[in-house]
Formats: sequence, structure tokens, C-alpha cells
Amino acid sequence: MTSFRTFTELVLERTAELGSEDAFLFLPDDAGGAVPEHLTYAGLDQDARRIASWLQANGAGGGQVLLLYPSGTGFIKAFTGCLYAGSVAVPAPLPTEQGQHFSRVTGILKDAEVRAVLTDAANEPEITAWLAAEGLTEVRCLATDGTAYGDPAAYTVPDLGPEHLAFLQYTSGSTSEPKGVMVSHRNLLANEAAIQHAAGTSARSRFGGWLPFYHDMGLIGHILHPLYVGASAVLLSPVSFLRRPQRWLKVFSDHGANIGGGPNFAYDLCVRRITDEQLAELDLSGWECAGNGAEPVRAETLKAFAARFAPAGFRPEAFFPCYGMAETTLLVSGTPKDRRPAQRTVDPAALEQGVFADPHDGGPARTLVSSGVVRDFTVKIVDPDTRQERPEGAVGEIWAKGDSVAAGYWNRPLTTTEIFDAKIADGRGGEDAGGWLRTGDLGVLENGELYVTGRLKELIIFSGRNLYPQDIERAVQGTDKALGIGAGAVFTVETDREHLVVVQEVRLSAVGTDLRSLATGIQRYLGQELQIPAGNVVLVRPGTIRKTTSGKIQRTLMRELFLKGALTPLFEVLEPPVRQTVADATATSLAAAV
Repeated sequence: MTSFRTFTELVLERTAELGSEDAFLFLPDDAGGAVPEHLTYAGLDQDARRIASWLQANGAGGGQVLLLYPSGTGFIKAFTGCLYAGSVAVPAPLPTEQGQHFSRVTGILKDAEVRAVLTDAANEPEITAWLAAEGLTEVRCLATDGTAYGDPAAYTVPDLGPEHLAFLQYTSGSTSEPKGVMVSHRNLLANEAAIQHAAGTSARSRFGGWLPFYHDMGLIGHILHPLYVGASAVLLSPVSFLRRPQRWLKVFSDHGANIGGGPNFAYDLCVRRITDEQLAELDLSGWECAGNGAEPVRAETLKAFAARFAPAGFRPEAFFPCYGMAETTLLVSGTPKDRRPAQRTVDPAALEQGVFADPHDGGPARTLVSSGVVRDFTVKIVDPDTRQERPEGAVGEIWAKGDSVAAGYWNRPLTTTEIFDAKIADGRGGEDAGGWLRTGDLGVLENGELYVTGRLKELIIFSGRNLYPQDIERAVQGTDKALGIGAGAVFTVETDREHLVVVQEVRLSAVGTDLRSLATGIQRYLGQELQIPAGNVVLVRPGTIRKTTSGKIQRTLMRELFLKGALTPLFEVLEPPVRQTVADATATSLAAAV
């Protein structure tokens, strides 16, 4: 930990020390190569003081402030302004960029009891109209990209302590409705220290990222951590990365970035989309820490990326598989620097029974990638039903303790007690003192390495077997090479019994028009290779599978959409009981809408 009591104190000192040095460089989404936007530490300080003075003068100092920005330095200034004001920042996706209109942010706005909204001039009119339509005329809205507001000289440093909230991180909702994680200054400082310990960052680090700024990895890893260590970051928008993945890698090649990462799909996209000509222009030899925060990390992804970009100087030792979540502020574990990620090949049948075991000679095998070692937390593997600690090498729910663990969910005391104050049973009727965070993730500790195997709520219990949906999804995509470019979701539906449902994206230009043969091929493969009766296969257009902002498949949401008849299939094979269940649900929805 640092000597600072709050993150606000730290940033005030960094801006005073580093003045004219670049804090951030933002690359506009311009194929022609627009001029990068520089933001110095002094410039950040001046704009943050102006924003903070406005918040303090308008009754939002110490209250919740919603941030709605496109990717750019405007968000960074606004978040820092909230820190300066002692306000509680509430980062959220800009509705006009998400195609969700205002439905999600309306829920966040009301749940968080927001006092003000900060945005830019381009979006201020629509956001003001939205607030009026919701009857929230008392909530002020400010476009912060002008200068005709606030007086930097009128700013006063707030009296804050470690337990004051720094921000609310609303979860992306991979398995449930979004909830606001209460991150205090103590939590934030502790987790930034944990990231520094795990990744070996320093003032000489230069970060390169594209993740959404309102996402925990984008915010804490690519914006706040550079401020924590007094470094700099080169950033671009998610849209810029998705359109031209080489732009992210050129951040390491052309701008001297040496640390940055993303989920599995980011590395997969680079492998698929970056051409030989673009590869020849890259120099990735300076990339020291390539984070991968997906759960679980795919061995195939690491192997394919390392092989593809070895000619550009990328080293497999640079990979930094890690594990964390909003409830722990961000990082829990990470791979030690300059060491290849540990991998463990296990028997899938034994894994279904909750045990790590070596595969039989010539038998099926599954390779898991370690999410690194735990340093700044206490982590235990616990049986989610009995709440007894599991032995080394056994699968259970990951439970964690540490200064980085948040206080709970905003305005949800019962859920907070259930998730953040769990107790471990000793097997003799007693319990420990509690205070454990139930992560909802399944994993194994072995030889000091943490292996994440899946999500507890998404584990499929089918015909007496514990199946991980990501394993089945991967198998489906392996039946046809073209399917590997689309996402899939696997879940179960209950009628008189459990039925497995496979929803898979397909590109007609890649797979052709004989979708019946493709669907029956998927059924045949799962039956023969995995002994899984897949009676229900739904082939859909690209973009149908819902994901969180970090790229995780929202299987629970996909199941809900399927049962509501809200998916538009290109082709489907459904068992009669499942088809009837969907038809009944659709009829009920239509009747309710009349």
C-alpha cells in the first residue's frame, strides 16, 4: 500500500509532480491517421479542478455522478473531476453507442440516486431530453468539453478518508441484472498495489488499451493504474479496435506501449483479421505484459496468437493470464512476469466429477491455463453447497478475502450479506468468522496456481454430469472451421427433463446454404465425441449472441431470449417438448402485450 489515504490525494500529487508530461494519448478513430490527442498531467489537473468546482457548487460534491461519454479524454477528465470533488463517479455506457437507447442507464441512474450527469456537447441535448422525459429535472447535466463553467481557483480539496466511496462499478450482468459495486478509496489503492505487484508496473510502463472506459479492466487497468504509478497510456476506442485490430498492436509497435490486454476474443480477432502485410509492419518485441482476463483463458488462443505474431517479435512469456472481477475492484491473481503461463492437461471426465486428474493415454484431454498466483488476497476453494473448504486439486467455488474486496452492492443489503459475508463451515457444525466474497466462479488451486474452470450459475448438470458450457461451445465451433468465427451459447431447458440447447452464429457466405446438414453434423459430433445428446440446435446470424462489455457470453440472457421466442433462427432443430415450451412462452408474451 502507498502512504496516500485516498486515490484523490495520489492523483493530486501525481499531477503536481509530473506537470507537462503526457498522461494520456488518445488515437481518434480515423483511418487516415488523425492527429493524436495529448493530455498532460497539468492539463488533466486543470480540467478536473474546473469540473470539481462545478460539482461542488451544484450540490453534487460527495454525491453520485453519472458519466456518459464516448471514448476519449473527456471521460478521463470527468472521472478525475469526480475524484477531486469527493463525488462518487458512476461510469456507464453511452446509450447512443450501445444501441440500447436509455433502458439500461435509466436503471443505473435511478438505482445509484444520481445527482448530476456529465457528458460532452454532442450528447448533452439528447441526455437532457431523456432526463426531462424521466421526470428527473432536478438532475443537472453538464457538457464538460467547454470552458464556460466552473472556476478551477474555486475548487476546494474534500475531506475524504479511505472508506469513502471512489466510484460505483455497475456489473455487466453476465448472469444477472446489473448491480453497483461500491469501490472505496481503500479498495482502489489496495487493488492498484496488487496490480503493480503482479504485473511489475512502474513509471516507465506505457499502457496500450482499447477496452471501454466504463468497464472495470478498461477503467482501473488502462486509466487509473497509469495514474497510480505515474506512467502514461495510449488509448483508442473499442470501435476503432473492432474495425481495424492492427491499430491496437500498432500502439505497442509505434507508440512504445509495453503493457496492455483484453479478453480472449481480442487476441483471436487479431489472429483472424491482421493480414501478412500488416504483420510485416509490426514490432511487438517490446510488449512485456499482454493481459488476458477472460474466465477461463483458452490455451488455443495463447498458442495461436504467439505463433502468428512470433515474426513480429512477440514472446510467449509476455502473456499475463489473470483473474478478477468488479467485486474485488479488479485483479485477484496474475502470472509472474517473464514466465510462460502454467498449463494443466486434465481428464475431462474427472473434471466433471470435480477433480483434477491426468488424462488416460490416448484418451480425451482438456488443457487449462492458470490465471496465475494469488499474492494480495486470501483465496480458498469451497464446496458451494456444504460451504466446506475443498482440498488442493479439487474443483469448488472461489472465495476471496482482502483489502481490495468491495463493501458490497449499492442499496442491496440482503444480496451484500449473501455474497460478501459468507462463512466457511468446518465440517463439525462450526463456521469461521465470515467476511468471504463468493465469486460465483468455479476453480482449482494446485501447486500455487489458480485455475478457473467456469461460472457456477452456468454449470450444466446434465444426465448426471457436470458440463462446462464453454467446452461444448468450443466443440461445436470445431465441427466446421467457418463456425470458429462466430460466437455460440449453450444452456439447458427443462420440460419433463433437461434438454441441451446449442445456439450458434453462422455466416452464410462461409458455410453455404445447407444448414440442415450443418445442424445435424453438430448433433452427430456432440453425440459421438462427447456423448452429449444435443437435440436442439439453433443457427443464427452473426451478432445474435449477447456478450458483456468484456466479451463474456451472456448465457443466462440467451436462455431467456430463446424461451421468449425472441431469437430469429436461420435454421433450427428442436425437440417437440422444447418447441412447445417456446411456443407457449411466445403466446403468453403476445397475450400480455395486447
